[in-house]
Amino acid sequence: MTKIRRVSTQTRNNWLVDAALFLGALVSSITGIYFLYLPVGGYQGGRNPFYGVTILFQRESWDDLHTWFGILMIVAAGIHIVLHWKWIVKMTSRTFQELSFMKRSFNSRGRFNVGVNMVTGLSFLITAISGIYFLFSPGGRHGAVDPRFIFTRATWDMIHTWAGIVMVDTAVIHFIIHWGWIVKVTRKLVLHRKPVLVSKTVDKPIKTSLT
Repeated sequence: MTKIRRVSTQTRNNWLVDAALFLGALVSSITGIYFLYLPVGGYQGGRNPFYGVTILFQRESWDDLHTWFGILMIVAAGIHIVLHWKWIVKMTSRTFQELSFMKRSFNSRGRFNVGVNMVTGLSFLITAISGIYFLFSPGGRHGAVDPRFIFTRATWDMIHTWAGIVMVDTAVIHFIIHWGWIVKVTRKLVLHRKPVLVSKTVDKPIKTSLT
């Protein structure tokens, strides 16, 4: 007899959304690091020491990758929030109880995990909002005209950069905390077609003689 390893539909959907979120975050982070160390393009009258430097792609390609994978990350995060909304509401209520000293809702590990999630979520929100600003701002990060929407373009750039750095750092911690779940579910999804032999003992009928 064979038994096939499977995961529930909900778990598979969570994994797929998390995989899309991870991919978007990974590419956005790598491209963000590129722009962190090569912040401006163009000749700049000879003041740009990195003018003409090409790392794998042209600067425009790096910009496109950062934009589109950032959009993927935002969309995947939105779906992730919808799928885990009940859990988020529950944890938010327990967190308020913890902060107001009404009830001890978490142990030390749980408080650390919730803290990491809160910082990751907040930094992601700020990164996403500032990224959307640059997406619709004329000229993006380095446009000739500064629309000065709430802040200057330079301030938005600084907010986007540092929020992104915090998000990446806490996301790595979040990834490490949930590494066991990631490995377990990934292994099941990859190997779910592989049959697992299960021994089954068949009892032989016992012959009895009637006298």
